[in-house]
Amino acid sequence: MNIISKIQEFASRDAICFVDKVYTYLDLYEAIQTKIIEIDQHGIKQGEVVFILGDYSVESVSWLFALQFNRNIVVPVTTEVFQEIQDRLEEGQADVIINLRTQTITRPSIPIMPKHPLVEEIQQKKISGLIIFSSGSTGKPKAMLHDMDNLMSVYLNKRARPMSFMIFLMFDHIGGLNTLFNCLATGAKVVFPQKREPEEVCRLIEQYKVQVLPTSPTFLNLMLMSGGIGVYDLSSLRMITYGTEAMPESLLRRLKATFGRVKFLQTFGTSETGIAKTSSQSSNSTYIKMDDPDQEYKIVQGELWLRSKTQILGYMNHSMDSFTDDGWFKTGDMVVQDGEYIKIKGRLKEVINVGGEKVLPTEVESVLLEHPDVLDCTVYGAQNQITGQTVVANVRVLEGLEFKQIKKDLKKHCKTKLEAYKVPTKFIFVNQNDFTERFKKRR
Repeated sequence: MNIISKIQEFASRDAICFVDKVYTYLDLYEAIQTKIIEIDQHGIKQGEVVFILGDYSVESVSWLFALQFNRNIVVPVTTEVFQEIQDRLEEGQADVIINLRTQTITRPSIPIMPKHPLVEEIQQKKISGLIIFSSGSTGKPKAMLHDMDNLMSVYLNKRARPMSFMIFLMFDHIGGLNTLFNCLATGAKVVFPQKREPEEVCRLIEQYKVQVLPTSPTFLNLMLMSGGIGVYDLSSLRMITYGTEAMPESLLRRLKATFGRVKFLQTFGTSETGIAKTSSQSSNSTYIKMDDPDQEYKIVQGELWLRSKTQILGYMNHSMDSFTDDGWFKTGDMVVQDGEYIKIKGRLKEVINVGGEKVLPTEVESVLLEHPDVLDCTVYGAQNQITGQTVVANVRVLEGLEFKQIKKDLKKHCKTKLEAYKVPTKFIFVNQNDFTERFKKRR
């Protein structure tokens, strides 16, 4: 049994909704078969590294599964920045480039030889591979190589379920691929947004009666601010899953109050270990339980460590110092534990050190978002000659407020909720907070 066989089983069901057109599982199956023929016509050999430039579409998905069937190493790339594409082509050691934006299939003029030992390992085993790049928010993006057959095997025994999902996270993101594999292995209907904008997402939820929306806290807050929630009928939604960054508790309360009976589930995963099956303590809670037989975890000095059956074979351009000798991955996420539940507090690298005292940006953001005049905020550290660092908050507030007065109000509000060293010493009022293309706050 493989994913193509499962797709064939669901022939008459709706599979993909994209650009106001609905494709059945039979349409998808036939598209995959066409791509398998094209692979042969273009001389793409088993084991070659094949880049797919583009985001979600019937074309990209059918190429992905056809290349997996052909035992290739697939590298999905969504960025449109020329230099980023060139860097990934070099780091991933591309043999073939399928550019869905220009509808071309080419080979680099000078192929990279010899291949990385991890690539050679995949080729010798005659299995398919998947290379994913980290977001690269700090330093050079890491190129991570997965055994794609192993990664996808955890989805093949799942029972069919006729549900409608939006695939919001990107084609080269482990969370987006997790949703894709899970949905197509269970016969679900998936909706691909052409534009990741709040109004467009709301429109598609109404049009296709989307039941499950996986996204990030940052995007959910953009939805709250956009007004689209009040314009479109979102009554089909049954569940919103969120991850990729910590959720401020006060934002979760706002969301729950807005979406009413919709269930909220926090997900967790890393590009290195795959997405873990989790359960939230409740829709109002940011505590989760790791409920995955394929993953184990432990907490070491407040940091979450993971070990999974689906973790990467290794990095192609980086040392393995984030892994222990016995296979534990140090996630860099700070957590607290309450019995069998854990809470993600934030990233170690984002902790603000104020005179030796540690400040977590999410804690301060949650307090600021409790204030009725605050629409959004991003908290980060800035250099300070006396304390080493100080807390700064970029804040978006309701229109028409006088900044001098709201600054006093916010400082007073924070002082009633936070220790003195956590209170922002500087407020910067902005029209929009900065976030990455993956809708994570940029600090």
